[in-house]
Amino acid sequence: MNQPMPILFDKASLRHHRDRAAASYADFSFLKEEAAIRVIDRLELVRRDFDLCLDFGCHDGVLSRHLAKLGKTGTVIHADLSPKFASNALAHGAAIACDIDRVPFRPSSFDAVFSCLTMHWVDDLPGVMAQMRAALKPDGLLLISMLGGNSLTELRSALAAAESEIDGGLSPRCAPMADIRDIGGLLGRAGLALPVADSDRLTITYPNMFRLMADLRGMGEQNALMDRLRRPTSRALFMRAAEIYQAEYGHDDGTIPASFEIITLTGWAPHESQQKPMRPGSATHRLADMLNSEEQDPEAG
Repeated sequence: MNQPMPILFDKASLRHHRDRAAASYADFSFLKEEAAIRVIDRLELVRRDFDLCLDFGCHDGVLSRHLAKLGKTGTVIHADLSPKFASNALAHGAAIACDIDRVPFRPSSFDAVFSCLTMHWVDDLPGVMAQMRAALKPDGLLLISMLGGNSLTELRSALAAAESEIDGGLSPRCAPMADIRDIGGLLGRAGLALPVADSDRLTITYPNMFRLMADLRGMGEQNALMDRLRRPTSRALFMRAAEIYQAEYGHDDGTIPASFEIITLTGWAPHESQQKPMRPGSATHRLADMLNSEEQDPEAG
């Protein structure tokens, strides 16, 4: 019997965080901008246009601004968990507020589905990818940019060390994020063809840990774990975490690094025109001939 999907994230809390961030998001959208640039870089390599597109987890429409400059997309429908973000995205086209664990569109609706820095908050990542694939027309493009498991490693480590030292244990403070070694296979599981997954690391320099945490609040990326502590964290714990962060990772000039891993995923809804892997035994040339070498008997001494 299939086990029910565990609920990791408190969507009401996440919606509240994103709603609160919406008013001043432009001041904190640098990470979204970086992820959007990576989406555009991949899309620029595709030699076709996409008439009807979905931006799933749109924030205030940052990605749409970049898409408009590229000139490969027509109408873009925006969707976000936050009603206030969805309202702000109306400046770039139609927008709705919806649950990020459900893609509320009819099958075969879109020529392309994009998602930029939202999918790390999804409980059922394989399920949502499968819904996105269903929403694509045949030969439609899925292009996702999301935070990976090597994000905020310094902050996670400092908070864990401080909490262990002061409280004698650990509580859920940072959202678990997918590892690229696992996430690449999800594209195939979702029924997508020609899957590609890659990642790169972005390091931002901050004057201190508290400025980093202020930026995370400005992005709407605070702790929204279902099992998080429901009481305020003591100032002493945060002060100790900042000391550990500085001691373990700080630069000589007193600043600290914050690492973000951005994973970019590409896949296509299957279509008969797409390239397919060759059947075993169908090769017309021997590897030895291609290498300009004599074929060796592996049993020969």
